[in-house]
Formats: sequence, C-alpha cells, structure tokens
Amino acid sequence: MAISIKTPKDIEGMRAANKVVASVLDYLHGYIKPGLSLLEIDKVCEDMIRAAGAKPAFKGLYGFPNAACISVNEVVIHGIPNDYKLQEGDIVSVDLGSNLKGYFGDSARTYPVGKISETDAALIACSKDSLEFAIDFIKVGMHFKEVSNAVEEFILKRGFVPLKGFCGHGIGKRPHEEPEIPNYLEGNNPKSGPKIRNGMVFCIEPMICQKDGTPVIADDEWTVTSKDGLRTSHYEHCLAIVNNKVEILSQI
Repeated sequence: MAISIKTPKDIEGMRAANKVVASVLDYLHGYIKPGLSLLEIDKVCEDMIRAAGAKPAFKGLYGFPNAACISVNEVVIHGIPNDYKLQEGDIVSVDLGSNLKGYFGDSARTYPVGKISETDAALIACSKDSLEFAIDFIKVGMHFKEVSNAVEEFILKRGFVPLKGFCGHGIGKRPHEEPEIPNYLEGNNPKSGPKIRNGMVFCIEPMICQKDGTPVIADDEWTVTSKDGLRTSHYEHCLAIVNNKVEILSQI
C-alpha cells in the first residue's frame, strides 16, 4: 500500500489530535509518583482525552483493553494497566493515542518514578535523545531506511540496542499506516525503499533495550519484554513534513 500524502486540512486535524495526547503526557510529568497504580494512570489518561472531546484511540484497538499502554521497568511496550503500584526507582513508559474527529494522534514517553539509577537514567536519555536525533536527521528526499540506520547507529554508540520486530509507522485517519519505520536497518542498503516526501505524517519511536533486543511476548499476547529481561525505555513523537520541514505534532 502506498504511503499517503496528507492535505493541509488533514495535518491540521492531526495537529489537534496530537495536542490532546501531548497535554496528557505533559501532565503526567508532575503526576506520576510512588504509590500510584497503573490503573489510576490509565483512568487519568482516558478522562483527560475524553474531556478534550477526543476518544482514547488504543481502547479496543486490535482488542487492547485500556486507554494507555503502560509499561514498567523490563516491559518495553504494550503493557496492560493493572493494579501494580509504582515504587521508588521504577521507570514507566506511557504510550497514548487519541482519535479526534477521525484523525489520530500518538506519542509516548518514559518517566522516572522518584530517584532512579544511573543506568535507568541513561536508558531514558537514550530513547529521548535518539528520537530528537532522528527528528534533526530527517530530510525530504531521503529514504526511511536511512533514518532507521542512523537511529540504530546512535543507539549502539550509547551502549544499548534497539528492540527488534517492532517499529514506528505512518498515521492519519487510521492509527497505523504505511510505512513501517524500524529503529534498525532491515537488509543491507539504507538507500532503498520509500522516500520521505512533503505531506507525509509518521511516528518515530525508539524502543531501547540493554543487551538483547529480541522481543518476548507474554501469554496475554500484548506485553513485550526483551530476551535479556533487563529494563527498557520508549519515546515516540508524531511528525509531519510541512513545507519540506519536520514539524513535531505531538508537543505543545
């Protein structure tokens, strides 16, 4: 399937949907603390999205039961919120989507819970910094695989590895569209495959593991950890190419 080119109206709709997600994730920076349950965080996310006139995009998507994917410590992505209460020293990622008037927004961040270890701080920094690196690196006309290759090199230089088998993606009037954008090079040639064009909208989301990025999917068919069983980190922004420049839709 071809990668869709969005109209200015489409991008405006997606900008609004992503602002809803960004406002919730901003709020969580001051809200997340020890003693808070994952279900409490999920409820706040859903309530804020609905209060903004949007719908939680992930709830019911492919059968996912909650508004937010909340992944603690060794869980990389797709954690199902439960009654686990956060403890001092945990790290927790929140991946959130919204549907506003038929347009989708999507973003994720990893938060420290109280005082965290130097390794965990480095993990979070790697996911955040590699995302910011990718945003600065992207240019119209380059191949998406060039971005994947550059992000992988960035992660490896930090001493970590990307999660395999999962990726960023296009987005629009559906939550997941073409292209798939891994955080590592698939194949041997980065100058192959589709190119970045004006009007494209997509999500870049580095998912960082420590030693082995082989994914392990739990019996619930959602929760993803890495084969090494160590702690992980995840950051994501939704990006639009507007006037041949990158615009971050998922920030305020």
